[in-house]
Amino acid sequence: MDARDAALARVGTALDREPGGRRGHVATGTHGPETRSHPLRRLVAPSGGVVSLATRRIGRGVHRMLQGMSEENAFRAGYVTIVGRPNVGKSTLLNALVGQKLAAVTNKPQTTRTRISGIVTAEDAQYVFLDTPGIFTPKYRLQEHMVRSAYAAAKGADIILFVVDAVSAPHEADDDLLARLPSGPVTMLVLNKIDRVHKPLLLPALEHYAALERFAEYVPTSARKGDGVDNLLAAMRPHLPVNPQMFPEDQVSDLPTRFFVAETVREKVFLRTRQEVPYASSVVIEEFVEDAGASRTFIRAAIYVERSTQKGIIIGKQGTMLRDIGRDARQDIEKFLGGPVFLELFVGVRDGWRDHEQAIREFGYGAL
Repeated sequence: MDARDAALARVGTALDREPGGRRGHVATGTHGPETRSHPLRRLVAPSGGVVSLATRRIGRGVHRMLQGMSEENAFRAGYVTIVGRPNVGKSTLLNALVGQKLAAVTNKPQTTRTRISGIVTAEDAQYVFLDTPGIFTPKYRLQEHMVRSAYAAAKGADIILFVVDAVSAPHEADDDLLARLPSGPVTMLVLNKIDRVHKPLLLPALEHYAALERFAEYVPTSARKGDGVDNLLAAMRPHLPVNPQMFPEDQVSDLPTRFFVAETVREKVFLRTRQEVPYASSVVIEEFVEDAGASRTFIRAAIYVERSTQKGIIIGKQGTMLRDIGRDARQDIEKFLGGPVFLELFVGVRDGWRDHEQAIREFGYGAL
């Protein structure tokens, strides 16, 4: 059975499963896979990253040592970059792979603005995933940084997961993007959103991509439902380099907690506003204090926009919009931190910040 035939077999397996029957600890919501209903306890790892004490495991037990092991059975670890056009489900896929929500997910394109890491540790492998902004033709400086960030992450990867939308595949824009990706890393096709396509219609897309002779594996998935995710992890493992474990097994990201809190607030802005407002917004955590005595975390966050009219929209009539954004964000942050949160939001204006290099860097989008 060649790679394409194996992919078709995976399609049948994924689509024929009983809904919710395989990954019982992941519940599908309107904004992507969510974690278990109980709160996840979290702390900051020594490296500054987020640690979960109730994270998803593929396997448990003592990790195998490299010495004395054959290459086939040796522990493997490496970087896996998720790339593709906007709105193909990259962030939803990252959340499904890790088993909990790390990346913001909305129905708007270009929600992801920078690389977001997610770490999965198995008994015999460690996968360090990098979700990247969708690649498109940029119109202003912030978007230029977003696209450069995606290409830089692809260049440094051991494996590239090239994600395409099964509904529109094959698409000429996907082929153009694939031609611009580095040829060094192992590249695997992830045909996502298969739950929205009749299975026979997937064959022309698979044949098209197989004819390009660029992919080591072809894996159909429905990241929204979690279907095909375990197949994807299994298909990746042989292509990871033989390496020792790079991060503690409980660590789920190398990014700080403040980053995810800011992303949660920004996600709610994206979900509740329209047109240019979400794209003109950025969130900065001004204060983050864990009060052990009060058993509550105090967070003060600023939402910056480009114009005073946008500020008025985010505040809303009598402050109702800002109140709703804060309520939604606080609920998710409490789940993320595993405890009560006092969240204070205010709105500021930074004229034309998306085209100002200094502001872009101050908001955390300039570094590659």
